[in-house]
Amino acid sequence: MTKDKKPLASIILAAGDGTRMKSKLPKSLHRVCGRPMIVHILRSIDDLIDDKRVVVIGFANEMIREALEGFHVDFALQEQRLGTGHAVMCAKPLLGENSGGDVLVLVGDAPLLTRATIEKLIERHRHQEASATILTTRMKNPAGYGRILRNSDHSVMSIVEDKDANIYEKKINEINTGTYVFDRNDLFSALDRIEPANKQGEYYLTDVIHIMVKEKKRVEAFVTKDSSETMGINNRIQFARAERIMRNRILDRLMLSGVTIVDPSTTFIDDSVNIDIDTIVHPNTFIMGKTTIGQGCEIGPLTQVVDCEIRENCRINSSYLRGCKIPPGMSIGPFANLQHGQVVYPSDVDEQEKK
Repeated sequence: MTKDKKPLASIILAAGDGTRMKSKLPKSLHRVCGRPMIVHILRSIDDLIDDKRVVVIGFANEMIREALEGFHVDFALQEQRLGTGHAVMCAKPLLGENSGGDVLVLVGDAPLLTRATIEKLIERHRHQEASATILTTRMKNPAGYGRILRNSDHSVMSIVEDKDANIYEKKINEINTGTYVFDRNDLFSALDRIEPANKQGEYYLTDVIHIMVKEKKRVEAFVTKDSSETMGINNRIQFARAERIMRNRILDRLMLSGVTIVDPSTTFIDDSVNIDIDTIVHPNTFIMGKTTIGQGCEIGPLTQVVDCEIRENCRINSSYLRGCKIPPGMSIGPFANLQHGQVVYPSDVDEQEKK
């Protein structure tokens, strides 16, 4: 990075509805491994942003406001969804045009993007002193995505949309992910000059790139090697893929920290769960919500734990627990049903067993 660190603001585009998800819930509020997508994004940039954090909202905006209560964010309302360029325009009054610094622009339906990749994108942008830097990736099948055309010095020449690409451009496998870092003043200067790109009167952020290139401002691109990080979620199939990728990340993190996962393929653990060392999680186990598990426990098999505090050296076997506090050394199950500290026996349990 440059020696003189500029302030960094962020804009998250989260005004989209759940049309293709076939849902009444805003797309960015669908939960991946226990957290709304937009919360994953906010957590990934948490202490990278030293200026304003703006979330652009539209569809069911009150639900997003409520979900993000307690987060230090400002909201910009996009009453008419007229494209990504228009969404960023809606954030302009909150950020200011001539206040300097950089702006990180993220989409609200890409929860797999990691902090490490965002840091490298920002570093590239500042090292090259660029007006804009695009996060790109390479895909085996880039159909449907905008292609990145580069100059001989590897700076960006253009972004060509798939529908406008010729047969040679369609062979390019480097694509635009929709994540950018901009110089704030250059961004808003270009935004003032973009025009509607279609009959619907929509304004696209890619047109900002075209204006900057035309004005011979430096536009860079940083390629992330893991294309799955940049995956946007537009339907339930993509949602399931994202859930699987993030679940594997969580399980890997836990195993590397000293937790034994006997069968990762049948184990589901939310991102909000904390598990201490030397705990063993057996197959067909779900651990969800704000659950903490102490060291030396055995959980499962065939067990679901939700919002519980389980102290060290406990054994939970083939049971359902919700909202319980389990003291150290307890053995529970099989077939226990504990909810908020009260034991609820299955209907087919013999009266003698209840005693």
